[in-house]
Amino acid sequence: MTAQTHATQPAQPPRDRAALAAFVDHTLLKPEATAADVAALVEEGAELGVFSVCVSPSFVSLAVEVAAGRLAVATVCGFPSGKHMSDVKAFEAARSVADDADEVDMVIDVGTARAGRFDVVEADVAAVRGAVQADRVLKVIIESAALTDEQIVGTCKAAEAAGADFVKTSTGFHPAGGASVHAVSLMARTVGAAGGGSLGVKASGGIRDLDTALAMIAAGATRLGLSGTASVLAGFDEDAPVTAPAPTDY
Repeated sequence: MTAQTHATQPAQPPRDRAALAAFVDHTLLKPEATAADVAALVEEGAELGVFSVCVSPSFVSLAVEVAAGRLAVATVCGFPSGKHMSDVKAFEAARSVADDADEVDMVIDVGTARAGRFDVVEADVAAVRGAVQADRVLKVIIESAALTDEQIVGTCKAAEAAGADFVKTSTGFHPAGGASVHAVSLMARTVGAAGGGSLGVKASGGIRDLDTALAMIAAGATRLGLSGTASVLAGFDEDAPVTAPAPTDY
């Protein structure tokens, strides 16, 4: 297992490719992905210097083997709908941890959040937390684009109460969309370092260029989920320093 970074580690604006790469979960969750695709993802991630790769549960063992300790391995559970029973999510998470996943990104039942049943959201997260021991990271995917601000706040607080390490914007598969600066800022102010909280904030879904990645970090993201990592990192002009944008709540 690769040592985790602390969820509340302050997000310093990255000034070069290496610093930005350290924020990244290099992700491949397409259902058509093959073992060769996953092996290539891990090798590319190691070359780029990312923090981790994020793969489907069936590929955790392969990713761990190929990674050989060079980077962390994350996976998902209840993905992508979140409409699984909590004990099924917990079993799936436990199996991934047994396969030596360092991190698990679980999907909540977004309908319960939209209904204001934050007690149910908390119980769902708590069930998975019980299967993911404290030395492994649990991230909670809330599908922020499908929620109102009030629902985002309630869901983040429920995840915090249940013992999550991170809240995460999106699966990247929901038709409502992915990450937004507004949602990341709200999540960071609710349970992250920006509001004196203890959780990390992962921005994921639709981050395809350097400016967007930097804007998410400026808003409070401490981790980024990227599938096109190489193209985002290529946005750096290595001959000139990069000035990170000021946080903007929109």
